[in-house]
Amino acid sequence: MTTTAIVLAGSRPGRDSFAEAFGTDLKALIPVAGEPMVKRPVRALLASGRIGRVIVLSQAPERIAQALGGDPRVTVGKSDATIAGTMLALCSDRSVDWPLLVTTADHALLDAATVDEFLSAADAADIAIGVVERDALSRRLPGTKRTWLKFKGGAYTGANLFALRSPKVAPAIELWRWAEQDRKKGWRLVALFGPAILLGSALRLLSIDQVFARVGRKLNLIVTAVVLTNPLAGVDVDKVEDHALAEAILGDRV
Repeated sequence: MTTTAIVLAGSRPGRDSFAEAFGTDLKALIPVAGEPMVKRPVRALLASGRIGRVIVLSQAPERIAQALGGDPRVTVGKSDATIAGTMLALCSDRSVDWPLLVTTADHALLDAATVDEFLSAADAADIAIGVVERDALSRRLPGTKRTWLKFKGGAYTGANLFALRSPKVAPAIELWRWAEQDRKKGWRLVALFGPAILLGSALRLLSIDQVFARVGRKLNLIVTAVVLTNPLAGVDVDKVEDHALAEAILGDRV
């Protein structure tokens, strides 16, 4: 069974100073190593044998389509104003082929091997979330700053990779809608699932697997974390410093 990949290439409301620093108003079109950033994750997805189709969603689909070229496996469509709204629309769209892999246009260092590893580990889950362990990323990029969720046995950062098995994940996305403004504050997301899970996470009494299993039981879904081998999966291009780092990595200078 192949997976449909969704690449979120939307923009937040208002001016984007990060994009403007690179001569555009769309973050997805910021050049990275000489090409529009969105092309990089799309190419990685197409190189994976697990991906059958790629759908790129943006508030400016014509401009994104022009940047991507005409690969027949790639469709560019209109996104909602928010990530949660976009994902809920997919859940109610009967033309969408499930399961889905969701990633973002700023995942400039994504590679096909990581896509394959993630999907293989996510096969049994209703929702799987890719993460990178802090020690692994710190060894590869000493001093790098990320948002860390701390659990018993380790700390992890998100890898902007999500596997969704079927539209029955919609209630989890509805919950995400409430927390979307606090997506960089991991403890607030954990708190949505009740004081026991929040306390267990805050005091590091629970491992990441235990927390995700308990979250899954709350949602009546199988929810798992996938710890990825390549630490660079934890690096996205969300600010000027990230852009410099990504170009240094791609240029073999780091």
